[in-house]
Amino acid sequence: MNLSETTFTPFVLRRPGMRRVFADQRGYDVTLLQGLAKAFFWQHLVDSGQKKNASDIARSENLNPSVVSELMRLTLLAPEIIELLISGRQPHQMYLTWFQRNPLPIAWAEQW
Repeated sequence: MNLSETTFTPFVLRRPGMRRVFADQRGYDVTLLQGLAKAFFWQHLVDSGQKKNASDIARSENLNPSVVSELMRLTLLAPEIIELLISGRQPHQMYLTWFQRNPLPIAWAEQW
């Protein structure tokens, strides 16, 4: 065995609780925008009668119904918040997982 050989294993150290956000150069949170787009598309399917409810969508998308319901809550966001998301100016603490795990007030004024 040659002891002069070395093996390099690349890794990244991150503090616990840190999250990885996929953003483009302009600051858009791509994951959040994709979730927002899915939410509005699924809501359109329900509103137009193409699907009965979130469970029906979940079956057709092969997803858990809770995932679909959590994402569809994004359609209840205040227009000003949606504008921030679309323009890439959302606060750093505003990301998709946060919306999925925290309650969202129905009243737009309370969402701020």
